[in-house]
Amino acid sequence: MLHIFDFLRTGNIDLLTVTLRLAFAVVCGGFIGIERERKRRPAGFRTHILICLGAAMATLTSQYLAMNAFYTDMARLGAQVIAGVGFIGAGTIIVTKRRQVKGLTTAAGLWASAIVGLCCGAGFVEGALLTTLIVIIVELILVKIEHLVVSTARTCNIYVEYIDNSKLGNIVDTIKNNSMHINDMEITKLSGDSGHFSAVFTIKMSRKKPSQVIMTHVAKLEGVVSVEEL
Repeated sequence: MLHIFDFLRTGNIDLLTVTLRLAFAVVCGGFIGIERERKRRPAGFRTHILICLGAAMATLTSQYLAMNAFYTDMARLGAQVIAGVGFIGAGTIIVTKRRQVKGLTTAAGLWASAIVGLCCGAGFVEGALLTTLIVIIVELILVKIEHLVVSTARTCNIYVEYIDNSKLGNIVDTIKNNSMHINDMEITKLSGDSGHFSAVFTIKMSRKKPSQVIMTHVAKLEGVVSVEEL
C-alpha cells in the first residue's frame, strides 16, 4: 500500500500515474456521493465522481504544463476549480415555499469532493483519503447527533397555511395560551387562485411541551389548512 502511495506521489506524468490518480479520484468521489444518492439528493453518486475526476484532471493538467516548460502558475487551474464548483453547488440549493433552505449539505459535499479531486490529481493521497473518511463520518454519523440536538432544542419553526388573514389572531392566541413565546413571525400571501396565507413562526417552547403539542392545537383551528415543522 505504501509503495502505491509513493508511486502516486511521483513527479512523472505518465500514463500509469495519470490512470491511477484518476481512478483514485473516482473511488473517493464515489464514496462521498453514495450517501447523497441513497437519500435521493439532486447531486448524487455520478455527480460527485465527475466533479472529483474533473478536479483531479485539472491538477494533472497544471503539472503537465509546468513540466513541459509552459510558463504558468500551477495553482491557477486548481483555484478556478474551487471557485467554479460554487456555481454547481448553488444549483442544488433551493428555497421552498415554506421558506425552507434545502441542498446546503449536498452543495458542501460537492465542494469537498472537488478539493479531494485536487488532492488526488496532485498525488496527495493521505489528504484525499482522510478528507473522504471525515466527509463520510459527517454525513452518516454526525447527522444523528444533529437530529438529537434539534429534537431537544427549545426553539422551533412552524409553518402554518390558513385560508384567510383574519384567522391569524386565533393562531397567535393559541400559541401564547400554551405558554409558548413567539420570537419571530413571517407572513406571506401564497401565489395562485387559492388566496391562502402562510406564516412561519419561530417559537420558544417549554421543555415539557414538544412542538407536536402546539401543532396539534393549531391544526384543529377553523380555517387552518396545514401545519408543518420546519
